[in-house]
Amino acid sequence: MTENKPAVRPEVMAEVERQLRVIQRGAAEILPIESLREKLRRSVETGEPLRVKLGLDPTAPDIHIGHTVVINKLRDFQNLGHVVQLVIGDFTGRIGDPTDKSETRKQLSEEQVLENARTYTDQLFKLLDPERTEVHFNSKWLSPLTFAEVVELASKCTVARMLERDDFSKRYKSGLPISIHEFFYPLMQGYDSVALKSDVELGGTDQTFNLLMGRQLQKEFGQEEQVILTMPLLEGLDGVKKMSKSLGNYIGVDEEPAEMYGKAMSVPDELMHKYFELATDLTVDELEALQGGLQDGNIHPRDAKMKLAFTLVRMYHGEEAAREAENRFRKVFQERDLPEDLPEVTLPAGVLEEGKAGIVPLLVQARLVSSNSEARRMIQQGGVRVNREKVTDIAAKIPVTDGTVIQVGKRKFARIRLG
Repeated sequence: MTENKPAVRPEVMAEVERQLRVIQRGAAEILPIESLREKLRRSVETGEPLRVKLGLDPTAPDIHIGHTVVINKLRDFQNLGHVVQLVIGDFTGRIGDPTDKSETRKQLSEEQVLENARTYTDQLFKLLDPERTEVHFNSKWLSPLTFAEVVELASKCTVARMLERDDFSKRYKSGLPISIHEFFYPLMQGYDSVALKSDVELGGTDQTFNLLMGRQLQKEFGQEEQVILTMPLLEGLDGVKKMSKSLGNYIGVDEEPAEMYGKAMSVPDELMHKYFELATDLTVDELEALQGGLQDGNIHPRDAKMKLAFTLVRMYHGEEAAREAENRFRKVFQERDLPEDLPEVTLPAGVLEEGKAGIVPLLVQARLVSSNSEARRMIQQGGVRVNREKVTDIAAKIPVTDGTVIQVGKRKFARIRLG
């Protein structure tokens, strides 16, 4: 007879599903999801936190918003009571991750790696709780390995398996050199998980091969296999390519508040939700409310973008700096080119319905056009802006607040006052 497992208490499963909802936010893939659910169940029942690993090779000293996508997910785990294992690759960093590289990477000196590592940790603790973060340097367990142990480690993976990596495969087929030491990189990253007995490992979608290597090696060494969680890569301000300092399409976490705010305001509209989801500390409920407001028109895209910019500055520089950056942006950009004696128009009662007005009657009531037909013509010609945002739909319902600025053509302006 098969022994029945004791039923999981409803309150335990409710907590597991609550944590899983937070963890799944923005994640590209969780492998295997049922294994994570089981690990969470044991953690809730025993009170033992999960060990959640992220490996960082400090090959560059500055972090941008794109790097923080996985850091924000680590913070989610910390907020749920789990422990972060931050692995600084002072050993692997001397080789450099060959992912997405078309040629062998230049090895860094020990001094370069350690200096970059210090800068990294200073910036990471703007987001992570130091009390729930273990900082490890992987030279601690990789440096002492004997050559015999390295050979044994290498025996646990075939060349065919290594060539499954897209970058290695492309270089091999193109006749480009692959140095033997590059094959050791995923092995060493995987061995980090063995050394730390990690429960979960995070990385970008470009790190899937390396993360799976950790599962493979843990199994080879008789350990329970880690769950891997990959996060999407964040496009930069150009809206096309991955955020990168070399491409100039980045927002640095150490940039001045005004610069950070201004850059965030240039995020393409179609990427705004992705930035909110992956790069901010808004809760799942706050994100859903924001997305709903944008979809039903209760939140204007410009207001949402200003919230994004404010949130990013607050996260890295504090509330006061965020308010100052927002005020500066309003003064320098939103009010730029506006007449000093901007005429004000008080809307009569009945024009607004639930804070909105049809754009055609709004223009007429603001005395910026003489008729509905003129209003429609100016809209269709692209000559109408509300709070500097062009309006091209003659049927649009526009959210109107006290101080909303309407522009028709180059010289007609009105600031709306609510009676």
